[in-house]
Amino acid sequence: MTTTERPLLQVSLPTPSAKACCQTGGGFGAGAEAPVVALAGAPNTGKSTLFNALTGARVTMGNWPGTTVEVSRGVWKTTKEAATCDCDECSCDPDEQRLDMTLIDLPGAYSLDPHSPDEALARELLIGGPEEERPDLTIVACDASRLVNSLYLVAQLRERGVRMIVALTMLDVAKKRGIEVSPAMLAHELGCPVVGIDPRRRTGLDRLAKTVRAVLPQAPRAPRPVPDTTDSLELDDDRFTWVAAAVEVGTTSPADQPRTTSDKVDRLVTAPVLGPLIFLGVMWAVFQITTVVAAPLQDFLDGLFTGPVTDGATWLLGAIGLGGTWLEGLLVDGLIAGVGMLLTFVPLMTLMFILLALLEDSGYLARAAVVTDRLMRSIGLPGRAFLPLIVGYGCNVPAVSATRILPSARHRILTALLVPFSSCTARLTVFVMMGAIFFGPYAGTAVFGMYLASIVIIVLVGLALRGTLWRGEPIEPLVIDLPAYQMPTLRLTASVTWVRLKGFLQTASGIIVATVAAVWLLQSIPAHAGAAFGDVAVEDSVYGVTAQAIAPVFTPAGFGNWESTSTLVVGFVAKEAVISSWAQTYAVDEPEDTTAPGDLGDAVLKTFTESSGGHPIPAALAFMVFLMAYTPCVATLAAQAREIGVKWTVFGIGLQLATAWVLAVAVFQIGRLFW
Repeated sequence: MTTTERPLLQVSLPTPSAKACCQTGGGFGAGAEAPVVALAGAPNTGKSTLFNALTGARVTMGNWPGTTVEVSRGVWKTTKEAATCDCDECSCDPDEQRLDMTLIDLPGAYSLDPHSPDEALARELLIGGPEEERPDLTIVACDASRLVNSLYLVAQLRERGVRMIVALTMLDVAKKRGIEVSPAMLAHELGCPVVGIDPRRRTGLDRLAKTVRAVLPQAPRAPRPVPDTTDSLELDDDRFTWVAAAVEVGTTSPADQPRTTSDKVDRLVTAPVLGPLIFLGVMWAVFQITTVVAAPLQDFLDGLFTGPVTDGATWLLGAIGLGGTWLEGLLVDGLIAGVGMLLTFVPLMTLMFILLALLEDSGYLARAAVVTDRLMRSIGLPGRAFLPLIVGYGCNVPAVSATRILPSARHRILTALLVPFSSCTARLTVFVMMGAIFFGPYAGTAVFGMYLASIVIIVLVGLALRGTLWRGEPIEPLVIDLPAYQMPTLRLTASVTWVRLKGFLQTASGIIVATVAAVWLLQSIPAHAGAAFGDVAVEDSVYGVTAQAIAPVFTPAGFGNWESTSTLVVGFVAKEAVISSWAQTYAVDEPEDTTAPGDLGDAVLKTFTESSGGHPIPAALAFMVFLMAYTPCVATLAAQAREIGVKWTVFGIGLQLATAWVLAVAVFQIGRLFW
């Protein structure tokens, strides 16, 4: 590439006078509405990473008004540099130099031609509706190593005269491939400012903020001229020609790009046979590391709550004359035991989220979508349906919302019906407990087996639905940009882990407290006359009698006892509360060591041995399979009703209960022949 003689695009920062600076805060009134900045771009361009880097913890999630599409909003705090103020001795209030902007992370989109509700919302917000309702400025994240793919959206936005900045990401990846990018030359060709950034390492963000503050007061640039035609093919040809010309001028690259390490690794991890085996090995390692490494921290927290915290609360209630009352039962056996149980699993959840964040940040999860594409297509779904299902292994609620990435309404319904079979982290707490009780040092393998069984169930149910309700539905081929492998960063991993852990605790804590209180209340109400409130055996309470009425249904599965059945009823509300309800039922403390069953573990083992006729292991496996396959929680049902309607949600409940019962019975009846 040769340097042209055309002048480069210049972005000049305003330099107001001292009074103007002090009075208006750099051109934006202190009391004025915050500017709205939209963050757009194709998937896997680092857009969400940039959003997290700019907003930090100042993020809220919610449905966009009038839609079912969930959008991230955040506050981006920027500060004017002192160099932009002409005061000799500037005494500007720092708060007046600060500009807070509302940053909206739009759904990933390759273009303004929508193929899903998410992309339709992105188009509507960027170019639809009255101009005064559109974002004040749009930042388009573009992968510098794949500029041709990323700039098509920029071409469409330039045709509309949108006030825009291009943020170049993946510059380090481009450099490794021998690609040199000149932001200044590229800015001239595109007709909008171009800023190089690295959101993973938080470099270039100040320069981006400085450019945004400079562009916001300026009038939008004139639209890019386009052919006077309605022929979409002719318009596309014009856009790609414009993009290619801009890339040719703004970048230099070797004629023959060398094969990168990512390319060499992808030959292995995306291979038809070796790829799935590597994927299974990676997931097994995740669950094994999670269960083994977290155990000592779980033991410490468990001892803290069952020891000093419980003893302290008991002593305090006794000192004020409330010892032995119903209030002590509610606080000690109910709330402290329930919340303590939840907190003992914080190390487990943290480690799980860390490992998944590392896989995501490294770029491996995108390869997992390619590996599973053939499997997804076999059950009548496109490869991209793997992404909501994988999200479901963290939490089913956002996974149901993530089905919006699918362009076909029927594919969205089918995927939303399959998501509840993805074993979420709430179930993981119960699996770990059951694994410790029945499988000892092989607990990690047992947990991995449950997740492997989850995949099998998804495939089997998907095949059944495809052969009946979804027969003949066409499937689009998988189109996905594979990001280059990158070394995960500590800051990004910690940020993603904290956001997910905080969401888990916020959701689970309220459910746990409410469920524990409800279980305690039902266990305190006598079902027969002659007993007082709070002074009744659990089996004679409303809770116990109701569970006893349901228990015979599960006799063929090996756990037809009211102690286990009652936990499944509680688990319908939230799987996190299963263990706490067990602890309340048996009126014992949580185990002091999750790798060596304590009082609760002994009680559960004894119950399963009796109910299974001496076959506790297959009965435990049947219980775990039922727990994995039946309705995950009421929050998931609410998400399904919102996304696919009440009719399909009710159908899903029946499908999940029937599948769970049939599989549990099969597992026990076959398993007792061997154990």
